[in-house]
Amino acid sequence: MKLDIKELHERYQELLNKEVIVEGWIKSHRRQKDFGFIDFTDGTCFKSIQVVYTSEQTSFEDISKMAIGCAICVEGTLIESEGSGQEYEIKASNITLLGGVDDDYPLQSKGRPTREFLREVGHLRPRTNLFNAVFRVRSVAAFAIHKYFNENGFVYFHAPIITASDCEGAGEMFQVTTLDLDKLTGQKEVPYDKDFFGKKASLTVSGQLEAETFALAYKKTYTFGPTFRAENSNTKTHANEFWMIEPEMAFTDLNGDMDVMESMLKYVVKYVLDTCSDEMEFFDKFVENGLLAKLHKLINSSFTRIKHEDVITILKNADVKWEFPPEYGEDIAKEHEKYITEHFDGPVFITDWPKDIKAFYMKQNPDGKTVAAVDLEVPGAGELMGGSQREEDFDKLTNRMKELGLPLEEMKWYTDLRRFGGCYHSGFGMGFERLLIYITGVENIRDVIPFPRTPGNCEF
Repeated sequence: MKLDIKELHERYQELLNKEVIVEGWIKSHRRQKDFGFIDFTDGTCFKSIQVVYTSEQTSFEDISKMAIGCAICVEGTLIESEGSGQEYEIKASNITLLGGVDDDYPLQSKGRPTREFLREVGHLRPRTNLFNAVFRVRSVAAFAIHKYFNENGFVYFHAPIITASDCEGAGEMFQVTTLDLDKLTGQKEVPYDKDFFGKKASLTVSGQLEAETFALAYKKTYTFGPTFRAENSNTKTHANEFWMIEPEMAFTDLNGDMDVMESMLKYVVKYVLDTCSDEMEFFDKFVENGLLAKLHKLINSSFTRIKHEDVITILKNADVKWEFPPEYGEDIAKEHEKYITEHFDGPVFITDWPKDIKAFYMKQNPDGKTVAAVDLEVPGAGELMGGSQREEDFDKLTNRMKELGLPLEEMKWYTDLRRFGGCYHSGFGMGFERLLIYITGVENIRDVIPFPRTPGNCEF
């Protein structure tokens, strides 16, 4: 009976003392004079299984030479284990080599390889315990996000990856071109009319603006896809290619926006905890002690809601010597985020931010100084999500765009949404990798993306 290891673990009681066949890889191999132990996995679950073989087998010498990483087929009987560490194991009757490894296989060394080294062998690192757990959680968390939105009536919208608009107005975008850039060197003006799209085009930094068009047709929509930023940043939380979750909801104000933010985060975290218990216990033990307690506390907590101005007042009155003194009308620093989540002992929604430090599309509050924006701060990670009620007033939106020097003609399709059946609507964005950092405790974004794209790094 050929089985996956996952199925074998799930059905082990009924399979005891029965013949089984499994195919997979050697994780570790302990050889003795008359017997040996193979820690065996096939990638279908985080838990491996022990395979025992003895010198009674005619191929004993060949089996004992099989190295870590070899692909093998194991035929044998599932039995109760006589040793400690596992309830059951496979007593092999035959082990066949399916694929060997050369002597320079990077994962054969006995010492635990560093994460920095494993980034250099990204095509192999999913075979290690850490990254096997990380990328399974990534897969499960992605499914949970789609599951949440599907169950709540959202339409999944595929935002364009190539765009002619800059959502944030930052200008830090990767260009998409078929022009011969070598021949263009030194020219004062680039002939974009001769380029592939007839205009300047870039990789998207966000699918939000396009998602708003679907929200005004389907009421609730969301994007979940890759986005790109041409920032020359080498911090632990920045990458040039990353994935974003961006819901947009018509007839939803800022409070309704926060309701969905809280509900979605709790749903995804709980789903991962329930589905990936082995991986999460591994992270709690070897990556971030207290991780499980932190996540369980999150899903059972009520999120505080407080205005930016009131946050600054709390920070100013705190008996703390700040590296960056908090000021009204300005952004808050990492040290401020940490203090606020500790002060309220849980996640905090900070609302009504100063208009001058937020994006053009955010709804202007009656005070003329702030916008209906929100950032979610969570203990141990700081900002996890950001959103806003979008400006639905055509005149206020276009005047704000003029103030910031944004191209009204090129953005006519966006402002038209306010003229053709526009309504109050809201949305938010969450970096998927930032969520994974929070869930797994793995602190570097390069270690939660299969093949990270950062300055000077575009391997594989």
